[in-house]
Amino acid sequence: MGISLKPKHVKRYKDIAVLLAKYGRSDLVSQVGLDDLDRDLTGDEGSGDAEQLATDLERLGPTFIKLGQLMSTRADLLPAPYIAALARLQDDVEPVPFEDVERVVQEELGVRISKAFQVFENVPVASASLGQVHKAVLRNGRPVAVKVQRPGIRESVLEDLEALAELAEFADAHTSMGRRYGFAALLDEFRKSMMRELDYQMEARNLETLRANLDEYPRIHVPAPVADYSTTRVLTMDFIGGRKLTTLGPLAQLEVEGRMLADQLIGAYLKQILVDGFFHADPHPGNVFLTDAGDIALVDLGMVGRIPAHMQEDLLKLLLAIGDGRGHDAAKALQTLAQRTDEELDDTEFRRAVGEIVAENHGAELAQIRAGTIVIQLSKIAADNGLRTPPELAMLGRALIALDEVARTLDPSYDPNDAIRRQATDILRRRVTGTAQGNMFANLLEAKEFVERLPGRVNKVMDALAEGELKLNVRGIDEREIIAGITKLANRVTTGLVIAALIVGAAMLMRVETSTQIFGYPALGIICFLIAASFGVILLANIWITDHRDNEQRRKHR
Repeated sequence: MGISLKPKHVKRYKDIAVLLAKYGRSDLVSQVGLDDLDRDLTGDEGSGDAEQLATDLERLGPTFIKLGQLMSTRADLLPAPYIAALARLQDDVEPVPFEDVERVVQEELGVRISKAFQVFENVPVASASLGQVHKAVLRNGRPVAVKVQRPGIRESVLEDLEALAELAEFADAHTSMGRRYGFAALLDEFRKSMMRELDYQMEARNLETLRANLDEYPRIHVPAPVADYSTTRVLTMDFIGGRKLTTLGPLAQLEVEGRMLADQLIGAYLKQILVDGFFHADPHPGNVFLTDAGDIALVDLGMVGRIPAHMQEDLLKLLLAIGDGRGHDAAKALQTLAQRTDEELDDTEFRRAVGEIVAENHGAELAQIRAGTIVIQLSKIAADNGLRTPPELAMLGRALIALDEVARTLDPSYDPNDAIRRQATDILRRRVTGTAQGNMFANLLEAKEFVERLPGRVNKVMDALAEGELKLNVRGIDEREIIAGITKLANRVTTGLVIAALIVGAAMLMRVETSTQIFGYPALGIICFLIAASFGVILLANIWITDHRDNEQRRKHR
């Protein structure tokens, strides 16, 4: 069965078909209706070279470059050589002519470049697939970096995403891999990520948020955006002088406080992921600068991740279990994070496989330990056993892989795994303390509210009782027993009120002088008192006998 082709997407279908034929699975190609491609498609890993795949994706343009970067986190989908090749995929491309940049800036800001900026350099300091960055100086002398989106890139990306969405939906409906991994859902997350990355105003908000969240880390810097000079396609921010870590040689490493910087960077990222739930999702060495002052600067916040609070605790448990070598706990945390697919889960095999991976890495030498790689491997094990891990776990794995590379660039002897375990433990301690304090304050607030509302609630109950409007709503008990009990209670209350009335009346009659007296007291008062006393004795006897009989019946039924 083929797919319904849209004429405007025919070229993209052809490009994707060539990739599938060169690197993909034969059953997927045949079901898409591309059997006429004369390729040798034997084997799951395809016949193409991993490095060549990265080159082919770069040739297809920005959408596929970003898609390749995303796929580099999915060890459950691709073999290890391809993961390594795609992880190194960079979207460093030829810059667009300055005339195009000038036109975009003027359209977005509404003024000529010469009016808005004192200096605007023609040659970009960086050029990527979605945009490029130029150094400039504002009229007030503030040095800035201006990120300008490539003309027509949004329309191109949207067309590519539409073509990919059709193929993903078809794969989900007609292939076992699609049903297992949910390509449509993955592509939907990718589409949202791309749309956010194309919105520079959102990136400006991301910069502000991250700056505030990392305020406690003095050696980590995030450029501040300039709101008046930023739009959807133009982002103006502080210019941070420095160099990429990828250019840092062995001699330069001796001049920086590598261990201190690496420790701060790991701590900053763990706080982003496990406390704030908002993190820089693309911290590869090209996006991490060593400033002229010897600090760390994080740039390019187009790609960020968000982790809900309930998932933060599960991720924290997973990282601690990996760091301590507790395979059983790691499997439990991973199972909590993942979602079951239609396939049956072999719980014993799943826990055994997770335990092996965790144990192998726990006993490995320092140079072999890669926390991010372990997370990706665990995602593959989950997928192989009928569990679909959330996209946030893949983003965490990718971020940890990039952090590992950055930390070892700063200090080759640095142990990121030990830092993750140590700082994650500290975060857990802070979370537990914060939760305990939060619960204590919540309980105090509830007690305060109870005390404040108690008099009003008592008044409502007493008013309802006096007006005969008191209602009892009880579930799970026989209605006839309730009615009988209420009737008995009402009879006793009524009798008690009559007795009380007689006693009060007798006491009042005692003060009335009459000719007939008994024991020196008015006869009518004494008679009323004796009647009340008799009724009281009878009522007490009835209560004792009835309650005693009911207790005996309950004992027999036990």
